[in-house]
Amino acid sequence: MSSDPNCIFCKLIAGQIPSRKVYEDDELYAFHDIHPHAPVHFLIVPKAHIPSLAQATEAHQALLGRILVLAPKLALEQGCNPYPHGGFRVVVNTGDEGGQEVHHLHVHVMGGPRPWAKG
Repeated sequence: MSSDPNCIFCKLIAGQIPSRKVYEDDELYAFHDIHPHAPVHFLIVPKAHIPSLAQATEAHQALLGRILVLAPKLALEQGCNPYPHGGFRVVVNTGDEGGQEVHHLHVHVMGGPRPWAKG
């Protein structure tokens, strides 16, 4: 599994930086956003260092699918109300112009009563 010693998310996954863990398995790590933009706001990241969605390949299809299947389960566990009246938002910022601040692929899951401060 690839890792970048200068990547804050790689350090977080390795336990070198503390986080409020939501979920972990062999391939994925989920944790609460340090600056939440919604009542429920956590990130799901692959443990392998993939710089952004722009670098995802066909080899990552199953991993990306796992993230999207995991998101609703964790959203409910973290306090989002169920579909259709509840819900959540899934956001993947890609590249500088796409608003990506940490260059390690990550999926924001945000939910809870609106309006949100940002989002």
